[in-house]
Amino acid sequence: MSNVFNNGSNNGLPPSKSQLKRDMDALQNIGRALTELPAAKLKKMELDDALLTAVLDYQRFTANGAKRRQLQYIGKLMRDIDPEPIEQKLAALRGDSSTHTRWLHLVERWRERLLEDDKNVQIFIDDFPEVDVQQLRTTVRNARKERDEAKPPKATRLLFQMIKELIPEQGRQKNAPEDAIEQDDEA
Repeated sequence: MSNVFNNGSNNGLPPSKSQLKRDMDALQNIGRALTELPAAKLKKMELDDALLTAVLDYQRFTANGAKRRQLQYIGKLMRDIDPEPIEQKLAALRGDSSTHTRWLHLVERWRERLLEDDKNVQIFIDDFPEVDVQQLRTTVRNARKERDEAKPPKATRLLFQMIKELIPEQGRQKNAPEDAIEQDDEA
């Protein structure tokens, strides 16, 4: 949906009525997507206070007429906000974002490396000093035990969640798995 908004860029003429309507519908569709998210995810999206309140109000309403009017109000509020960051975050939540996918693969590679060798656990601790070292080591040990005994991967999933909380989605740390793997291959 990127670049949906025309903003009157056709030869200096103002946008047509039809284009304005399409733009407003697009904003309302973004608002509709926001209304389908749980409150916890909405709060993480760093929305404007008025927009967040309007979306949460929409979720409280049960009458269809009230929901329709509230959705129009959400669309109106969206006019004053840059929709691009919201669209990107929604795409990431849906799994449409290549950046989000790369980040999840990074987290997965770290998990696999942690389960491989204790040397990698120490590298992870050095790169992410805010990690609870005891909890990390215990979770890694339990995940290895689950894997060896072919048990359900409860600790493995917990390890993934721990890593996910420590690695920021937009940035990489100095010893990201690709870097470390390349260094291992060169040695």
